[in-house]
Amino acid sequence: MQLGKTLLAAGLVFGLASFSAQAALTSETVNGQNLVYDSGNNTTWTQDANLLGTWEGAYGSTSYNNIVNAIIKASNGVIHDTPNTNFPYPDPTGTYTLTAADFGSGGTVDWWAGQALVHYLDTQNYGGSNQWALPTQPDQTGSNNITNSQLGELYYNELHALEYPAANFGILGTGALNDTSGSVGPFINAHTYTYWSGTEYVGYTSNAWDFVTVYGLQYSVYKNLQLYAWAVSPGQVNAVPVPGAVWLFGSGMLALLGLKRRGHGE
Repeated sequence: MQLGKTLLAAGLVFGLASFSAQAALTSETVNGQNLVYDSGNNTTWTQDANLLGTWEGAYGSTSYNNIVNAIIKASNGVIHDTPNTNFPYPDPTGTYTLTAADFGSGGTVDWWAGQALVHYLDTQNYGGSNQWALPTQPDQTGSNNITNSQLGELYYNELHALEYPAANFGILGTGALNDTSGSVGPFINAHTYTYWSGTEYVGYTSNAWDFVTVYGLQYSVYKNLQLYAWAVSPGQVNAVPVPGAVWLFGSGMLALLGLKRRGHGE
């Protein structure tokens, strides 16, 4: 009977640890930068879902142009992708030369400029990480309700947005693809428009996958379109070793159980 009670206690400990590890969004500030940890796919996002747009608005045209030039310089002026001969944007060498024209207004960028942005964040060790990237979308299917991508998981499972045409669909509620922006959960400057992923469209690499944040739709589009870029880094940038302490306590309880079993000759 006593052994059963001890096992129950151990089960409760591990149950509580498991409960605390369920998906959640946690705001944190690292090296002066505001980030959000997403335990659902073990990634860290920038709290600002449109960093470039914020920089453009904060620094004015001259300073923003300097930022754009710094971003281009950080990538040595080129982005490497998969060589292709696809119409209408062939890239047979797999080396794309960046210019200021790759950066649109309001923070929008083409796919290559989005790649340059995350590389620039790496060189700046932004928020304590040098592993920033555009989100991945491994499922090569254009569809709603796909949750195995980083943006899909965030959209559906963490922000609890609904699939179109349900009532109150989208991260900012019911609306059309008219590029509104606002706060959602712990994030700011989230746009009801389209965000780049870092995943190319296999077999037609003039295209890359994007995610439409008003419909919950991932789709394949030409890389030269002007969309938004939201940076994500693997793991928790400001990791706190609390879970390790929980597991250490749990392993200690299991050791005690083993001693008790041997003491009873079991």
